[in-house]
Amino acid sequence: MKFTERSKISFNAVAEHLFAQLTAGEELNINLNAEESVFVRFNNNKVRQNTQVEQRVLSLLLQKSSRTANISFSITGNVTEDLKRADQWLAQARKECDLLPEDPHQVPMVNNGTSDSSVTGKLLSYEEMFEAITAPAKGSDMAGLYAAGPKITATRNSKGQNHWFSNESFAMDYSLYMGEKAVKGIYAGTVWDQNAYAAALSQSKNQLSLMDRPKKTLQPGAYRAYLAPGATAELSSMFSWGALSYNSYKKGSSALQKLADKEKSFSKLFSLRENFGIGLAPRFNSSGEVAPETLDLISEGQMKNFLTSSRTAKEFNVAGNFAQDGEYPRAMEIMPGTLKKEDILKELGTGLYLSNLHYLNWSDRPTARITGMTRYACFWVENGEIVAPIADMRFDESLYDCLGENLLAVTDFQEIDPNVDTYSSRGFGGKKLPGLLIKDFKFTL
Repeated sequence: MKFTERSKISFNAVAEHLFAQLTAGEELNINLNAEESVFVRFNNNKVRQNTQVEQRVLSLLLQKSSRTANISFSITGNVTEDLKRADQWLAQARKECDLLPEDPHQVPMVNNGTSDSSVTGKLLSYEEMFEAITAPAKGSDMAGLYAAGPKITATRNSKGQNHWFSNESFAMDYSLYMGEKAVKGIYAGTVWDQNAYAAALSQSKNQLSLMDRPKKTLQPGAYRAYLAPGATAELSSMFSWGALSYNSYKKGSSALQKLADKEKSFSKLFSLRENFGIGLAPRFNSSGEVAPETLDLISEGQMKNFLTSSRTAKEFNVAGNFAQDGEYPRAMEIMPGTLKKEDILKELGTGLYLSNLHYLNWSDRPTARITGMTRYACFWVENGEIVAPIADMRFDESLYDCLGENLLAVTDFQEIDPNVDTYSSRGFGGKKLPGLLIKDFKFTL
């Protein structure tokens, strides 16, 4: 029996067992996060570490006497053993509820319906993965991490809701090195295509060959710049740091406070939304609430909606849109424009081609100002031709400038930036992003 099927049987058995034990005045929400993953780490195009991980984590949210307790613990997939563990932790949750103060923003549990989405992928077998990954990189100093296998997230509650989301996916997150110079790439999906992977590596090799030219050191200042989708992905990650959270807005810590209050605006070329149609994350949150398939957040430069959880909605007496408690985008999409791929260098003219950025942080949150560094394949372009790689530079730029009047064009194509986090487990989600052409992108070092 496959991991996904075994996990569903165990999860449902534990859920039914715990629901049957609830007494009057108790309500219970149960979440499952599980994976059966292979992790292979490469260095110099050779396997350096090979690991397999199987884990299932249950999270219980018990509501009792206007109090809320949260507890997480591991289960095994063996029903008999898992029922024993569940009994122990339900008893612990009850003890915690007896000690906790009342929760003023507790959201009563309701039945949020039923859904079941399972995506079966076509992944590399264990026997073929090493050759398939290393052969196209032959002759290169390739370092990276291949992670693959089934992932599961599910939720049930004592009111009857039952949501399940699983997929079989992979991600090859790699870099090609030439001494201290490097380019970065990601190949990810649910169906491994050897030709597509080889094409991605070929493009990275081509960029690396351009990095072999003498490096150009630029002075601080404002430069015309093209942010490739990989750089746009890093820039857009800052929207997840409370910028689109209604709770943060009401408490004065959202970087988009001035946008929401209409003191500032972005360019009409810039629109951002949640789009679960991308298929990388489930529409339901940990409470089982099902978000709209699409939700406009910023439309043609104007703030339309914040992400608002039910808990925040209750706290501030507003309508929610079933965001996760952290109120961060789970399926971000920046809408495309009209700039064609073959015209990028011509429209850039003279300036910077930025493939990647890193070390981003807010330098001044009230003005939506971000600082960070260039990284990997970043080039100086003159008259529409790549001339040289650049020495690393630090930028300090307000979103109100680079996404405002200085945003010149948005590409007509988008690329998927998958979530490749593996901190405690392989993550769900990702972004769908275009490239951005910007004038006067500001560098301070």
